[in-house]
Amino acid sequence: MAQKALILGIGNVLWADEGFGVRCVEHVAATLAYGPEVTVLDGGTQGLYLLPFLEEADVMVVFDAVDYGLEPGTMKIVEGEDVPAFMGAKKMSLHQTGFQDVIATAQLMGYCPGELVLIGCQPVELEDYGGSLRPEVTARIPETVAIARDWLAARGFVAAEGSTETPDLADASLRMDAYEAGRPTEDEACRSGDARFFPQSGRG
Repeated sequence: MAQKALILGIGNVLWADEGFGVRCVEHVAATLAYGPEVTVLDGGTQGLYLLPFLEEADVMVVFDAVDYGLEPGTMKIVEGEDVPAFMGAKKMSLHQTGFQDVIATAQLMGYCPGELVLIGCQPVELEDYGGSLRPEVTARIPETVAIARDWLAARGFVAAEGSTETPDLADASLRMDAYEAGRPTEDEACRSGDARFFPQSGRG
């Protein structure tokens, strides 16, 4: 049976740099053409709902914002058995604990991918509801995707130039270009968060 790969981005785009992993998989889909043997997935904060995807994969790349205790914007690559430890060592949000549980459950059930790599970026800002990725983190996306591309190519999953059609990304309105294009100006925005995500009173 042909080998299969999973490219997975996890995180929450509503909390500034927490969206790093999701934006990375969007960049993969927009810039690299993979065949059906590679699944490109926005895993968001789905936790154990991701188990079926891990079961099908022989190798897996995970993109995430991870608090490594390094300078903001710093990237770090972790492979193999070290991945679960880094996912939960200094968690920033519930999704990290959740994904650590996903890997542990997959290992317990005997269908965790044989090879996995976590490509993470130290966040700059998380406490900004509805906020953008910070420039230091955004700048790391192409480099992060290139590392994943080369890691997969070394394992036989070679991408061509182009794009990958996938039904497993967020709605188009939440993807980075549309999300940022709809951002209010600094004068209009509520600095405790993005006003688009607050309930509006008086609606029928």
